[in-house]
Amino acid sequence: MALKQGFEVKVTLTEVVAAVLPMQEHWLPLSNLDLLLPPVDVGVFFCYKNPSSAATTFGSMTSALKKALAQTLVSYYAFAGEMVQNPSGEPELLCNNRGVDFVEAFADIELRELDLYNPDESVEGKLVPQKEQGVLSVQATQLKCGGLVIGCTFDHRVADAYSANMFLVSWAEMAQSKPVTTLPSHRRSLLSSRRPGHFDISINDMYMKISQMPPPDKELNDHINNNQAPISRIYYVKAEQVHQLQSLANDDKRGSKKFVRTKLEAFTAFLWKLIAKGTDAGDKYCRLGIVVDGRTRLNDGDESMMNKYFGNVLSIPFGEKRNKELKEMNLSMIADEVHNFLDGAVTREHFLGLIDYVEAHRPEPAFSRIYGSKVTREEPAFVVSSGQQFPIRKIDFGWGVPVFGSYHFPWGAQSGFVMPMPCASGNGDWIVYMHLRQEQIEVIELNAPHVFRPFSHDYL
Repeated sequence: MALKQGFEVKVTLTEVVAAVLPMQEHWLPLSNLDLLLPPVDVGVFFCYKNPSSAATTFGSMTSALKKALAQTLVSYYAFAGEMVQNPSGEPELLCNNRGVDFVEAFADIELRELDLYNPDESVEGKLVPQKEQGVLSVQATQLKCGGLVIGCTFDHRVADAYSANMFLVSWAEMAQSKPVTTLPSHRRSLLSSRRPGHFDISINDMYMKISQMPPPDKELNDHINNNQAPISRIYYVKAEQVHQLQSLANDDKRGSKKFVRTKLEAFTAFLWKLIAKGTDAGDKYCRLGIVVDGRTRLNDGDESMMNKYFGNVLSIPFGEKRNKELKEMNLSMIADEVHNFLDGAVTREHFLGLIDYVEAHRPEPAFSRIYGSKVTREEPAFVVSSGQQFPIRKIDFGWGVPVFGSYHFPWGAQSGFVMPMPCASGNGDWIVYMHLRQEQIEVIELNAPHVFRPFSHDYL
């Protein structure tokens, strides 16, 4: 079946869905970890086949989605608010039940014709909505075959992927009149700074104040605008390839297995080596960041509170190695490097120190160095965020489990972004979203086609 390179999406209805119960307007400050996020939006989308029941129409599905959304927003009221600026110039959440923009649309294309390998053409601005106002926007798109795509865009300063996943699962449970598994906690005191605050000097290597960001590089910007801007691609990776990478990453010099490196560490090490392979500048550095969730590190004996916490609890430690070194190292050695730079950031003290770091510099914003750093072809940089908790098989609104789902995050930084997620089949295969420079994509596809297979409908 040929893929459609272009198709029309027609908006048929736009409305605002607010929480079904009235609420007292109030201000919800962002936590210090929220304040580390730049003003970027994150997209996520789910594809559903044509429901087998003739009674399940597009109208009945959107009605169920909106009804359940209005009910879910009672607990997840942060998604129904607005981002405003407080007197100190910092962003703050106004919880006024402004509501969520909900768009209904029709796309002149069948599900099997969607080129999901190239989401810049098939998803961006078509199936995932552009957020104009508020904190969250939703779009339900009916396909020509009767299938459905649900796309959401949310403000990253309000929620990380963990929080968004909680919301999506609760929304689906509400649609099926099931008990909601997790009610969110907005208890900001869980992330309060210490008195007196203190942080390890290593945090200065990971984060920087906005005044430390390098000035715009006209030559670099011209190069990026000249068809060198990052592009998005979606691949699938077979489970046996993931296991093979982990096996190679756990080989020591004697050939024995130690199995102490995770699948994510092995995958990230493999990608780090591939990216370095794409440059001839052996004396330059290739930088790799990995997103770490701090919830399990901050439990402090009360695991349930942090597990329910709604907001951002992230850090992005990163490592750097010369391109030449990465090319010469085997996968086990690179996986050890990944593990070592992660080791200092997977502790309670790291996250407490990060909270204190932000407090020490407020109200001046701070950002991850790897997000704000200058990136060139000779000195590439990218971030890997694990989506292994992506709950795709739980996003059933009453007409079945999605056949496909992915985050979509062309985040606007010069550094790249990669997110591996479980596929909808639940068989151990991965879906991998990549937002990288075109020459990096070409290197990956040329050197590892057995691992990164362009996503196609045949896989479904």
